[in-house]
Amino acid sequence: TPAEPEGQDIPLDVVYEDDDLIVIDKPAGLVVHPAAGNADGTLVNALLAHCKGSLSGIGGVERPGIVHRLDKDTSGLMVAAKTDAAHRGLAKQFEDHSIDRAYLAVVWGVPRPTEGEVEGNIGRDPKNRKKMAVVGEGRGKYAKTYYKVVERLGMRASLVECRLATGRTHQIRVHMASLGHPVVGDPLYAGRHGRQTGPSGALPEDVKKTLSDGKGQALHAYILGFNHPVTGERLQFESNKLNYINYLCDIFRSV
Repeated sequence: TPAEPEGQDIPLDVVYEDDDLIVIDKPAGLVVHPAAGNADGTLVNALLAHCKGSLSGIGGVERPGIVHRLDKDTSGLMVAAKTDAAHRGLAKQFEDHSIDRAYLAVVWGVPRPTEGEVEGNIGRDPKNRKKMAVVGEGRGKYAKTYYKVVERLGMRASLVECRLATGRTHQIRVHMASLGHPVVGDPLYAGRHGRQTGPSGALPEDVKKTLSDGKGQALHAYILGFNHPVTGERLQFESNKLNYINYLCDIFRSV
């Protein structure tokens, strides 16, 4: 049986908190819950310490309070449940796809059309178990992403807003890559873009290094909206932690 995670004093950027739930702005590089290879040092360990152990138990021993996840290298807004009632109420909204979730991403190239939707079932990549892929009908799970180019960043990249109609593992990363416009700095799906950091002759060396060592995935969950699971009040949050996305936009505008 999995060991029960313990609270660890890991700094948290708390955006909102009450007796039922907590909204945090997760930094890139922080794993959400303990799993093979990551026994501790996760968001769950941080939440256990911060919330003094009062987190919902519905997610099981390893995932107290966790209603949804962000990938390790994706930053941004997340909600966790302190009580089982809050957990159930939030989980239902995720199931119904009634939660408002928007992400900002810097992607390679300029998607055409500049606004559209990507539909395609997502499942494990048969060639690489660590990756997900768009798979044929009858396989994987149905997935749909809306995207809109917010700004063209020169010829090389674009700032894109993505909204999730479904919430599959790696969904935005897989769908944007399937269009030929992977997320900048994505260690799994940017392929040759990732290794050479795209057609990047003029990119500064420090940027190339950040992108090529897999630490610079430019995907940030910047809007999170839902109905409070206990009071019913509409809560809407917007992240102001866009330093890295803004930094990349500035770089691409200038090359």
